[in-house]
Amino acid sequence: MRQPPARIVRISIDDSALPPASAEMEQDRRVAIFDLLEENSFSLPGREGQPAPAGPYALILALREKRLVFDISTDGGERVAEFHLALGPFRQTVKDYFQICASYFDAVKRLPPAQIEAIDMARRGIHNEGARTLQERLEGKAVIDIDTSRRLFTLICALIPE
Repeated sequence: MRQPPARIVRISIDDSALPPASAEMEQDRRVAIFDLLEENSFSLPGREGQPAPAGPYALILALREKRLVFDISTDGGERVAEFHLALGPFRQTVKDYFQICASYFDAVKRLPPAQIEAIDMARRGIHNEGARTLQERLEGKAVIDIDTSRRLFTLICALIPE
């Protein structure tokens, strides 16, 4: 089956400005990238009366000067967009997400299934909140569905040092 062009087909992380990632963080990034590449919907809107450059796209994600950077090219390598998002709107959600994930992993080791499920529901709620914030922050810059936003939020969390 042919993949639609409005999608990301390649992702790389520019972590040159970050402390070295732990083995666990590297694994989280690999999984998040795999999940995102498996299924996503990503397109760029036209600007100033011009149509948007056609996908599929390659994405480089980076953190620079406390900003999240999306550097987007066509699959052929032509740079088509770069935008920077302030991390402020994500800070509390990311912090809450890290805390609830730690609670979840701890709970899996020692709590009954009903309590694990309750913590997992809270984790998914925080994850959804982060995904909605990302969609709002990307409004007018990129068009993504909620599932793509969830996967990108996971990758952003794996990019941000705790």
